[in-house]
Amino acid sequence: MPRTGSIARAGALATLISLAFGTIADAVDRGQFDDVPADIRDWFKRQRSPAGVPCCDVADGHRTTYDVRGGAYWVPIEGTWYEVPEKAVIRDSGNPVGEAIVWYVRHNNTIIISCFVPADAS
Repeated sequence: MPRTGSIARAGALATLISLAFGTIADAVDRGQFDDVPADIRDWFKRQRSPAGVPCCDVADGHRTTYDVRGGAYWVPIEGTWYEVPEKAVIRDSGNPVGEAIVWYVRHNNTIIISCFVPADAS
């Protein structure tokens, strides 16, 4: 029997979350972030996409440059520019580091952007 409605959405969300978290095992704090102040570390840990998906942690966020094209954010990742999905843009949590931050994972040679905070987020 085909799944429909909220059951299908819940299944799709669970799959997406498991794919995202299943591929970020390499992003680990092995002490290289010891000098990050506690308030900045806490900010990273609190970040959630507008859909409520956790962005993860300081070890998973990447400082980045960005461009705005046709009203959408674009970021360079590993030498290629990617459009940031609107559902990943966090606009209301501030930005204590003053640089844009993007959280992404690589899954089956595809970049999946889970969260993005522009440099001037307020």
